[in-house]
Amino acid sequence: MKIIWLDGAICDLDALFEYIGMENPPAAFAMLELIERRVGQLADHPLLGRVGRVATTRELVIAGTPFIVVYRAQSNQVDILAVIHSAMRWPDTF
Repeated sequence: MKIIWLDGAICDLDALFEYIGMENPPAAFAMLELIERRVGQLADHPLLGRVGRVATTRELVIAGTPFIVVYRAQSNQVDILAVIHSAMRWPDTF
């Protein structure tokens, strides 16, 4: 199954990388690799994440981090919608 990173999710990832990278560049690279590796598992297991708080979404908790990847599994692809810090206010829609 194909994984598509939507613009909003790419912006989230860029912001996360920039924020962590200001203090600790190696940690920023490690976090990015971890998120990308976990998201890569969705290609073979699109229902890996829990049912999302927003209708038609799913949430992949990135273990060992405060981040959650919000995605939508479709018949032939997985759309990555957002990467959200768990302490942030949850949006009503994606």
